[in-house]
Amino acid sequence: MATHKLLSWNVNGLRAVLKKGFLDFLANEQPDVLCLQETKISADLVDGFNFDDYPYVYWNCATKKGYSGTAILSKTKPLSVQYGLGIEKHDNEGRVITAEFQDYYLVTVYTPNSQNHDENKRPRRLDYRTSEWDVDFLAYLKNLEQSKPVIFCGDLNVAHTEIDLANPKTNRKNAGFTDEERARFDAIIEAGFIDTFRQINPDATERYSWWSYRAGARQRNIGWRIDYFCVSQALSERIAHVDILDQVIGSDHCPVLLQLS
Repeated sequence: MATHKLLSWNVNGLRAVLKKGFLDFLANEQPDVLCLQETKISADLVDGFNFDDYPYVYWNCATKKGYSGTAILSKTKPLSVQYGLGIEKHDNEGRVITAEFQDYYLVTVYTPNSQNHDENKRPRRLDYRTSEWDVDFLAYLKNLEQSKPVIFCGDLNVAHTEIDLANPKTNRKNAGFTDEERARFDAIIEAGFIDTFRQINPDATERYSWWSYRAGARQRNIGWRIDYFCVSQALSERIAHVDILDQVIGSDHCPVLLQLS
């Protein structure tokens, strides 16, 4: 049975990861579509990149150079491509690309990080992230879903439950594991989307997609699962395989995988 292979990876700088075996990874894995986050490429540089086997490459670059950014590499031409959410306050950081294929929309997203604590001991961007971005992004997905099923993937910058990070108790009020961020992920699930990894592996522990560069965290597997493939309920029967490719190095994140039948 033929499957459709999708990969998503926060590369933490495309130019950096190109020096660390990215093209070998791409040649070995041969996904049908690869979604990237945190490319850190400015719009004036994108013409300098060519990827064998991927003639269709789409970039959404942040206005600020060396910051954020997303990309989609595809072997087949999408029916349509759109950039951002169509909301000005969200769309200057290059965080979303939507590619329409025959039987689904594919959205790559790099969700804003709530950032370090301010003088009130709250993550600086937490209110923007949870009260504005998360709300508008979910509304955007549900609007797409009126036309056809949706797959969205990327760095959502939240560990949903306590088994999604190594040290839940000490991170309760830190960016990525606040009650507010986790509640917004609850809202995604309540809206009918499936966290594909957790659907297939409901009790899996110590499976992470991001590790701090500090204190040998990756070697000790002190990590967080913050990179996801989520799908509409209509695609649930087509989930053939999911994985976290934690053996792949080159970034502080590793790729995540979804195969559809």
